Amino acid sequence: MAIYFSCIPMDAASERQSAGKDPDKGSRRVISIPASGPQGGWHSMCGTDIAAWCGPATGADPGGITVFAIFFPGQGAQFRGMGADDFGRYPGLTRFACELLGYDLVSRCRDNPDDVLSRTECTQPALFTVNALRTFERERRECRPADYCLGHSVGEYNALLAAGVFDFETGLRLVAKRGELMAAASGGGMSAVMNTPAPRLLDVLREDGVDGVDVAAYNTDAQVVIAGSDSVLRAAHASLKARGIRFAPLRVSAAFHSRHMEPVRSEFESFLEGFTFAEPRTTVICNVTGRPYERGTIPEMLSRQLVEPVRWVDSIRYLLSLGTGLDYEEIGGKSLLRMVKSIEKTDVRNALVKSGV
Repeated sequence: MAIYFSCIPMDAASERQSAGKDPDKGSRRVISIPASGPQGGWHSMCGTDIAAWCGPATGADPGGITVFAIFFPGQGAQFRGMGADDFGRYPGLTRFACELLGYDLVSRCRDNPDDVLSRTECTQPALFTVNALRTFERERRECRPADYCLGHSVGEYNALLAAGVFDFETGLRLVAKRGELMAAASGGGMSAVMNTPAPRLLDVLREDGVDGVDVAAYNTDAQVVIAGSDSVLRAAHASLKARGIRFAPLRVSAAFHSRHMEPVRSEFESFLEGFTFAEPRTTVICNVTGRPYERGTIPEMLSRQLVEPVRWVDSIRYLLSLGTGLDYEEIGGKSLLRMVKSIEKTDVRNALVKSGV
């Protein structure tokens, strides 16, 4: 269940010629007439400047008809066999990733020995790498510029890569460290709660004397993710079960996006200080705020993301509020598309009620 929730030594030209059959191009949902936009290529990051195809960081579609957004999923979107086509198309980047990580990422993704893909320290760099390669291939084949990039949890690093904030090497180093630190912060867990808005959910838990629960993700109006210590989650589950509220424990090693990540936050902040971040050349919606990144805030927001909830509902409502129509595509999954459709339906229903229809 997907809930979230320097130069590379390669020959860019040879990478471009290694494409085989059509890739998994992701999933697209179109809800208005698509508009054309500027085309671009990828060359500067040792052959990979995909911000060129993402378009300017204005959020405005040149035709004034639609906004086009690209989504990147987070932990939970991994699966055995992921990247099978992508690794072969980009052998230089793949070798580089394996060398940087210190293990054979290809075999781990192909075979998933000992369920290694469920381990946070492997899941996060695997997802980042595979979805980065899919993004490069998407640009090479389709070249439709995006006005906005959004990622859910670790998927935000793919969004920042697509927007030209950092190159592939930097992104992979950041994600590998993030996964390592989050995996080390063991203890506690997370659960998805269905059909209960967050304010009502927290009221219910307080009424039943359950303290210490954090909201880790606002996925839709009907689904939130909670996080807490093992004992707190046991109490929360008992409360929810007694009230007939549906929930599903998630397969994670700790209470991500909550106060329980504070012990690793300072180390990650120090790690972030060793990198330089460009300003996004395509608008990226920040998980922490549900709004576009403000200038100069990227390290702070990446640090805060560890301990604060993913505001996916706010992010999507921001796009919908632009009033120009929205097209979107998810690279590497379909879970975020389902969330967006749920948010859209809720907004349409609320609008009808408000209008008296």
